[in-house]
Amino acid sequence: MNTRPEILFPLFAGLDTLTGVGPKTAQHFAGLGVVAPRDLLFTLPQSGIDRRLIETVQGADFPTTLTVAVTIGKHSGPRNKGGAYRIHVEDSGTGFQLVFFHARGNYWEQQLPEGSRRIVSGRVELFDGIPQMVHPDFAVPEAEADSIPSFEPVYPLTQGVTQKLMYKATRGALALIPQMDEWIDPGQLAKEGWPDFATAAQAAHAPQSLLDLSSVAPARARLAYDELLAHQITLALARQVERRKKGRAAKATGQLQAKVLKTLPYTPTGAQSRAIAEIIADMGTEQRMNRLLQGDVGAGKTLVAFMALLAAVEAGGQGVLMAPTEILARQHLQGLRPMAETAGVVLEILTGRDKGAERAAKLAALERGDIHILVGTHAVFQETVVFHDLRLAVVDEQHRFGVRQRLELGRKGRQADVLVMTATPIPRSLALAQYGDMDVSVLDEKPPGRKPIQTVLISTDRYDQVIDRLRAVIAEGRQCYWVCPLVEESNVSDLTAAEERFKRLRAALGEGVVGLVHGQMPPADKDAAMLAFQRGETSLLVATTVIEVGVDVPNASIMVIERAESFGLAQLHQLRGRVGRGSAASSCLLMYQNPLNQTGRQRLEVLRETEDGFVIAETDLSMRGTGDLIGTAQSGVPRFKVADLEKQAALMAVAQSDARALLTSDPSLETPRGKAARLLLWLMRQDEAIRLISVG
Repeated sequence: MNTRPEILFPLFAGLDTLTGVGPKTAQHFAGLGVVAPRDLLFTLPQSGIDRRLIETVQGADFPTTLTVAVTIGKHSGPRNKGGAYRIHVEDSGTGFQLVFFHARGNYWEQQLPEGSRRIVSGRVELFDGIPQMVHPDFAVPEAEADSIPSFEPVYPLTQGVTQKLMYKATRGALALIPQMDEWIDPGQLAKEGWPDFATAAQAAHAPQSLLDLSSVAPARARLAYDELLAHQITLALARQVERRKKGRAAKATGQLQAKVLKTLPYTPTGAQSRAIAEIIADMGTEQRMNRLLQGDVGAGKTLVAFMALLAAVEAGGQGVLMAPTEILARQHLQGLRPMAETAGVVLEILTGRDKGAERAAKLAALERGDIHILVGTHAVFQETVVFHDLRLAVVDEQHRFGVRQRLELGRKGRQADVLVMTATPIPRSLALAQYGDMDVSVLDEKPPGRKPIQTVLISTDRYDQVIDRLRAVIAEGRQCYWVCPLVEESNVSDLTAAEERFKRLRAALGEGVVGLVHGQMPPADKDAAMLAFQRGETSLLVATTVIEVGVDVPNASIMVIERAESFGLAQLHQLRGRVGRGSAASSCLLMYQNPLNQTGRQRLEVLRETEDGFVIAETDLSMRGTGDLIGTAQSGVPRFKVADLEKQAALMAVAQSDARALLTSDPSLETPRGKAARLLLWLMRQDEAIRLISVG
């Protein structure tokens, strides 16, 4: 299984095995991400040119590409060197000109003799009221009309690759598709009316009309599904390998949880109770848990995670909670300590700051089992950290964490369950693409008592009014955030943007009132600035987006976001969630730069209308597309060549359930359909999946 099946060899050979592609051209193709004939199959036309024969160019909407039968008339050569060579032609309704540059000798008189009939096809434009076709794409005798495609596919190009070459190369690649068995579920295939793979590939490269270029055209939908299915089989295999690792059933008694719930000033929401039940049920099975806890800003993920950690302790084991930064780890510690004391469990923190004897003492207590729950940064990964009996690892803020780190964490606790928390509401299609290997619990209700945040759109022209407002709020003893725009070009420039803004605000509001945090600061300085703000020593914190994750300052009640139009909606929603955590009414000022276009305004208005992160994320996806939404930091989402995650979210869900069903009935892919699925994995370059089969 670990070697590529022989029938796929031609598709994975060098591009120069295709006629018309030499070694030099093959290098040019790399600009399109095409390195083997297989890649050409998935490089589909992005538009098309209608070349159906029409009667006359008269009355056409110029400029446009037209195909028409003409009688060749008078030739007139160029008036000066390098000038235009013109041929007058007549179709059934009007006369127009064919124009050629760099004409040599009597070439065109031989090719297009006066009085002959030809079919010409090309772009027609009006010059001085006369239609002209400059350098026709086709000019053939009527008997060869079939050589002009009625609808010509237009491919994405790169330097050194022309449409003609692309057309020829894709035809060469299509000819190499071998006979393969079907890997899609027969019921699904019949329901959608999809063709088989080879037919779909041929059809997708030979569209007959614009309709055939849409993502719902059967041939394209089929190829998109093949991509999604291969991806989901990979994730399902990863999940299966994870699940085959024996877990240990953690039998929770509920006693410690009950103590904490009794002292809470509120009742958990339905969503929280449901998530807690799902997680504890998972922990109680013999299989490893691999679950994602997805919740909006302020939906109460921490309580859910803490209940799960208590369940691990009730079962006689230990739990660990990992945060991406030291500040967040300390914040978790502060938030959880009172609950831990209520339950009578020992909670400790371990970060890179712990040194020497103190660190050694903590490690010894951890190994003896005297520490029940450990909070920490990735420092808990180190070899020297040994648990007495780790049952549950909770990872905060998923997108800093890839699949690989998830697996690594699982190894720490021979058989520990893994729960990943993310505060970024992700549209369902993206969640499936990124976390298809996990089971998901969603918190979609807000605990009672959180005050709505007033969101205001304000243009940067009103900077002075904003300063006056801040001055008044600070005088009342409240605190504010000021988020500087991320300047795309480089990190250096957002540093200057933040520092400039810091100087201006300090001049306006006074020394000692304003703090600064940005990505280029040494971690210790960053921590110090955050701490000063948390303690209320500074009233205004100027920051780049480093604050979006998790920092909790209940006294902060105003969030100013400069150049809000340059941020993603989901990111703005995250930032806004940093205020409104205390008793004061809070507001978020989205400052935009004029002129703001229609879409820009519509996007920001979504934030004014709703505080539901899932609604916001879906809107962002439909308005900006996946690439922008995820940003490079979260490159966990695969790039698909044919599938479109926005338009084909529903297909992704089908692919996930189909992949899981296939592996449930055929875990090692040995049945005829299973073997076909292996071929699909090879075809889609899912080498990692193939390794997983051999592991599994």
